[in-house]
Amino acid sequence: MKISVGYHLQLLLKKGLMILSDNKKTYYIKVSSCEITQSAKDSPWDFKIEATDDEIIALREYFDLSYDADMESFYRAHVPFMEYHNDKQNDNYDANMKRIYNMIYQLGDEEARNHIKSMGVLDENQNM
Repeated sequence: MKISVGYHLQLLLKKGLMILSDNKKTYYIKVSSCEITQSAKDSPWDFKIEATDDEIIALREYFDLSYDADMESFYRAHVPFMEYHNDKQNDNYDANMKRIYNMIYQLGDEEARNHIKSMGVLDENQNM
């Protein structure tokens, strides 16, 4: 299932949410806890990004999808006869994590981009 950030913004608009602002603000991201904050001092963070309100809404949607896929994987893990490499839930989780890292790469500062490149989580054509 290929989903773009634009797709999620369209869904949000259909739900009645308005385009908030084109002004970029600084945010700090902690991927493992799905945290997005504007304060660098409140909690530890992994990446610093510059994003519009709409981009943050889209990133939050990706984090929410990631959580949902993670929970599905957890339940699936208790089915002993299903192999990991044939597991759609894990594939969905992995694909969504790539979307998250791609978005952070696109919005992040140079340090964030360099770190994500060093992780090797994105395809070459994704992080250009």
